[in-house]
Formats: sequence, structure tokens, C-alpha cells
Amino acid sequence: MDIIDILKKVNAVITNDHFVYTSGKHGEVYINKDALYPHTKETSEVGNMFAEKYKDSNVDVVVGPALGGIILSTWIAFHLSQLTGREILGVYTEKDEEKNQIFTRGYDKLITGKNVLIIEDLTTTGGSVKKVVDTVKNAGGTVTAVCVMVNRNPDEVNSEIMGVPFDALGVLPAKAYDESECPFCKEDRPVNTDVGHGRKYMEAKKN
Repeated sequence: MDIIDILKKVNAVITNDHFVYTSGKHGEVYINKDALYPHTKETSEVGNMFAEKYKDSNVDVVVGPALGGIILSTWIAFHLSQLTGREILGVYTEKDEEKNQIFTRGYDKLITGKNVLIIEDLTTTGGSVKKVVDTVKNAGGTVTAVCVMVNRNPDEVNSEIMGVPFDALGVLPAKAYDESECPFCKEDRPVNTDVGHGRKYMEAKKN
């Protein structure tokens, strides 16, 4: 079973709708990664997929951006520890007021001089994970690789763009549009306010 199969199993893949992504762009395919995390068996399986991929990469610490990265980094670090026979730490970054990804809680001290695997659940623009790359480097860590659960934009999010080795467990292309060019806005398709950033988008439109 591959990553897309697992996500479909927990009803995390939604198509033919109108979504607002974290980046602010619009699209008709959404992966509701939050539908995965309550299912610990499947989440553990996903963590093991990452771990198997990087078990020979001499990783010391796994880092992911909150919130999804909290759960994922822990499971990946657990399985890497099991596979390598040594303790691999799992930590996360948090957004500050300027929306940068920063280490709090003293986690930066766990990064200095360490080989770091940066993970993320989904990426459409690569923006969030790029900020984590910068934060890890600023903390004195070495970025071994970046890997996401699903890459929704493989043409524009890759190793060249990231500046570090980049990979994904799976690819599910989901074209993202600026609001001004969104075909679903033009056809007045209602915005989904249950998942994604649709609710915030609609509230902002009212003000």
C-alpha cells in the first residue's frame, strides 16, 4: 500500500471541490492530512515509510513544522530509532508573528552540529518547508534532506528550488491558482469551509 492508498483509506483525499490552500492559492484537490493523524496505525505506517527511506542517511534529528510536523516527526524519529538502534530525536518548529518558522522550547540546542531530516506532510509551494531549512541552518544544523508526505506541485517544488536534497513519498498533482485566475471562482463554485483555509478566506471577504 503506497502513501496515496493510505490517505484514501482514511478518507483524506477530496477532489472536485473548491479549496483555499495554506499559500492562499485556490484548487480543486485537497488532502486533509488531519484525517490521517487520529488513525495511529496508519500514521505509524507513514512514519515507517519515511524512516525506511532515510535509515542509512545518518540522521540525528527529525524536524517538522507545527502542527502536522509534531506528530509526523515523532513517529518518524521513533521508527528511525528502531531501525538504526540509536536514539533519533523528533522536534518541531512553530510560526512566529511574522510567520517565520522558529525553534522554541530550547529545541534549537538539539539541532546544533546535528544531521537533520526535515519533513512535512504536504507541499504546494514549498514555502513553509523552505523556512524550516533556513531555521535549521541558522541553528547550526546540517540539512541531510527534505521529504514530504505528498508533493502537490512536482514541477515547481524540487531539489533545485529547495537548495537541498528533496523527495516525496508520493505525488498528487493539484494545480493551484491565484484568486484572480481561479476558474472555480469564475464559475461561482462555493468555497469549501470545512477543510483548508476556506473559512478564513470567506470571513476576510466579508470584512
